[in-house]
Amino acid sequence: MADNRRPSTAAGKGGRRSGIAAWPSDDRPREKLFRQGEHQLSGAELLAILIGSGRVGEDALTLARRILARFKTFREMSHTDPRDWLEFKGMGPAKLARIRAALEIGRRFREVEVRASRRKISAPADIVEAYRDRLRDLKHEVFKVLLLDGRNRIIEDREIVQGTTNGAYPVLREILNEASRRFASGLVAMHNHPSGDPSPSREDREFTARLNEAAELLGLKLLDHVIFGDQPPYFSFTEQDLL
Repeated sequence: MADNRRPSTAAGKGGRRSGIAAWPSDDRPREKLFRQGEHQLSGAELLAILIGSGRVGEDALTLARRILARFKTFREMSHTDPRDWLEFKGMGPAKLARIRAALEIGRRFREVEVRASRRKISAPADIVEAYRDRLRDLKHEVFKVLLLDGRNRIIEDREIVQGTTNGAYPVLREILNEASRRFASGLVAMHNHPSGDPSPSREDREFTARLNEAAELLGLKLLDHVIFGDQPPYFSFTEQDLL
């Protein structure tokens, strides 16, 4: 009976090819993508295409499966540190750079898609839908401001400061300068809590009060300050009647 098993990843006698290159073409991730479409590929197959090549004794798909078993999801993978990849032999800086770039493209695509379909901010849910995926899983605090026109439509979002695992300390002057430069009528403050708990700290409350007061002096409306976490997924100052 014919043996239809895939060839071993180890090189055989006589210089026989090994790894994905030795598989039947129908089984190779890249060929499968062009033949059936990228939506038909598993997460490991997509990752294997980015990895490109494995190493002696382990092809790219096997390596991709091990990486996914370690990080569980692409969401978790997107916020790893280079040190988290040291256990994977054959994953050098070039391969890791390709993976991180692809994950960032996915995040930016999502942001553009949301803005195109919902440019007006009518409720905290609009803010959460647009920015939750980018901010909730970061391992350090990031403070962003969303600039709005007179009809609460998005003009631009700006990252004001990137902090540490314990905090980010935005400067009111920088926020207001950005709003004035883009002729904004309103703004939304956003930041994340790496701990996963979005409950505002005393500093968060005091900062929001100062920002609201400063914005009013310039004729700006602070619509909300949203803090992203995990459980619950966010805290809205507007929803809690704190603005």
